[in-house]
Amino acid sequence: MAIRVLLIEDEPEIADYLVRGLREETFVVDHAADGASGWDALRANVWDVALVDWWLPVQDGLTLLTRYRAEGQTGPILFLTARDAVSDRVSALDAGADDYLCKPFAFEELLARVRALARRRQSSAERELRYADLSIDLNSQRVERGGARLTLTAKEYALLVLLLRHAEQVLSRTRIYERIWDERYDPMSNTLEFHIMELRRKLEVQGPRLIQTYRNRGYALSTADVREVLGK
Repeated sequence: MAIRVLLIEDEPEIADYLVRGLREETFVVDHAADGASGWDALRANVWDVALVDWWLPVQDGLTLLTRYRAEGQTGPILFLTARDAVSDRVSALDAGADDYLCKPFAFEELLARVRALARRRQSSAERELRYADLSIDLNSQRVERGGARLTLTAKEYALLVLLLRHAEQVLSRTRIYERIWDERYDPMSNTLEFHIMELRRKLEVQGPRLIQTYRNRGYALSTADVREVLGK
């Protein structure tokens, strides 16, 4: 699976260079040019690594990082900045940065650090699933949205895990039914629709809709129209 990287960088030349270079290395890359759009992107999707510049318009990188960690978000953050004083590095790391790389830097070193952070996240992802403000601890089966704990039935939990593992992918009713109920899908049954309705009800107490319906296709966990997310 491709590594998903969010780059929050306001200098066009640097951003263009990094986006093109990372995509050539087969990474999936999105770019935000200021702190406000970077904040929205950070919270809207799940990233293997976020590359964050310190000096950003609207909201600086350190403030963005502090807010992100204050929400309990654990996604890996690599700071990219020309600020190379020891006190600056300490401030960023204390605020929750996972790594710190000073400009100018060698692209090969950036790649190595991104891959290392992505490996670390993928290892932790075996214990936890996250999407937007939703999280599941697979060891304890604790489900939270926006910091609030949700109580789910066994089937609701299994259904949510499946959707989280395939976030932003449309899953057919047949595929979902056969995976969760381990039997052939009966189009005359409303079992799946009932569980989707109940799961939505519990999730939407804490925020906007996350489980989207796609007519004649199935369901997807997404903060937006999957056709927009996937560029279709």
